[in-house]
Amino acid sequence: MRLFHWSLVLCVAVAWLSSGEIRKVHELAGYCAGILIISRLIAGLAGSGYTRFRQFVRGPRNVSLYLADVRHGRERRYLGHNPAGGAMVVALLTCVAGIALTGWMQTTDAWWGVAWVEDLHKILGNGILALVALHVGGVILASLRHGENLVSAMITGRKRAPSPEDLA
Repeated sequence: MRLFHWSLVLCVAVAWLSSGEIRKVHELAGYCAGILIISRLIAGLAGSGYTRFRQFVRGPRNVSLYLADVRHGRERRYLGHNPAGGAMVVALLTCVAGIALTGWMQTTDAWWGVAWVEDLHKILGNGILALVALHVGGVILASLRHGENLVSAMITGRKRAPSPEDLA
């Protein structure tokens, strides 16, 4: 999943930076992001361990309770994604899928020049920045609160050893 994560980061960054400037690069990055999203959906449904959505996607109540614990500084450490992290994965995947879909739609005869498709593509394209900022902020907060460098873990694949109070 680390390869997926950093590949998607690269695709989104290239697509965002090339928007309105280098159309072929922008489209290629968008198609690559779309393929990555499809592969992640397959892995989330048929993969194993922490890759599976059922392992880390939790309902709104669990996410709200976790965020309340964060606000009070009493959130527990999760070995995989915490409930807020799981919700962020869903939000990021949905947003990138929407960007890729509306981008592709603009290349078809049926949807080319349709204002709401163009507008939605731009809104989602800018909205991804807000989601990325929240995601990075959450990673920094969790790293500080739990005494581990999650960015390093996403590069090396190694986190600190689990303790008995950690949750899967």
